[in-house]
Amino acid sequence: MLGNFSYSNPTKLYFGEDSLKFLNEELPKYGKNIMLTYGGGSIKKNGIYDQVVEILKANGKNIFEDPGVMPNPTVQKLYEGCRIAKENKVDLILAVGGGSTIDYSKAVSVSAYCEDDPWEKYYLRFEDVDNPIIPVGAVLTMVGTGSEMNGGAVITNRESKLKIGHVFGENVFPKFAILNPTFTFTLPDYQMKAGFFDIMSHILEQYFSGEDDNTSDYISEGLLRSLIHSTRIAVKNPRDYEARSNIMWIATWALNTLIAQGKATDWEVHMLGQAVGAHTNATHGMTLSAVSMPYYRHIMKYGLQKFRRYAVNVWNVDPEGKTAGQVAEEGLAAMEDYMKEIGVVMNLTELGVTEDMIPGLVESTLIMEGGYKVLTKDEIAEIFRQSL
Repeated sequence: MLGNFSYSNPTKLYFGEDSLKFLNEELPKYGKNIMLTYGGGSIKKNGIYDQVVEILKANGKNIFEDPGVMPNPTVQKLYEGCRIAKENKVDLILAVGGGSTIDYSKAVSVSAYCEDDPWEKYYLRFEDVDNPIIPVGAVLTMVGTGSEMNGGAVITNRESKLKIGHVFGENVFPKFAILNPTFTFTLPDYQMKAGFFDIMSHILEQYFSGEDDNTSDYISEGLLRSLIHSTRIAVKNPRDYEARSNIMWIATWALNTLIAQGKATDWEVHMLGQAVGAHTNATHGMTLSAVSMPYYRHIMKYGLQKFRRYAVNVWNVDPEGKTAGQVAEEGLAAMEDYMKEIGVVMNLTELGVTEDMIPGLVESTLIMEGGYKVLTKDEIAEIFRQSL
């Protein structure tokens, strides 16, 4: 049975090759002080930085830069951003980059005026926001996370080796997001492929829960089929506009909260991957790809009918004369072949994980309850071993 829910997504999207011009429509809605967040400086090399700054200046804005947002934003960086935002009485945080930059910007937006330690309040106690929130806008340059249209913000604490996401309410969603597929063309091959699997993982985390004939699952299957088709094209020709635009749109829909409605959702693959990221600083999408096959083979028997459906509806496995288990395993084998085809990381050893790190990884892994099997710590350890 479809669960009861309320649904709202207030983020306004501008999509297409000329979408950046709509920044001119959004900026007048906010005060003069703009905090510009971005990563390691690639937007300066590819010209996106100059385009954004030109529009900000044309709109008479004061720009306070916060560069250097790392792939796994740290709590120390969060404190730095809070200081910049608060000292300069920032009216809007404009995130130019991928999921890490947007996640970070949302974390700053709720933390700048937080009277408590934001790490303790939001990431350990998971409390609601009860202080002023600085609005966030986004210019997307890397697809994968869906952060441009949701309330999620993942932060890493290097000292405690924890990487934790807080899903904030709609008042923290970006007010607007600009999606120009050509902005993703200059992304390094490794990052592009990591983003592709991040998208797939987001859909699967929501798909592999529940056994009902749920509308969300039909949408998920369509998104997966489209993703598989377009990523195969993009791996061969990263500048194929149709493929990259479809992937950008799929990424947004994969995690803008729509397909989670009425479902429990799993998210254990992300907990495993985030533990790896906290210990190694590895690229997020690749941590997910490295643990996914061992995890799904481990839980397959607990959600067998859904795995059978996945094999037939997504991977076109012929079920004739086969048991549900055989069909399901064929589907996972097809998924594994696809992952190798597009070139994502297939084991944790490649990410620098060694067997002696497994106890620490287990302790850093949050255990979720929405999937087909609530894992024990021994099971988590075994999945990590199978992922080496």
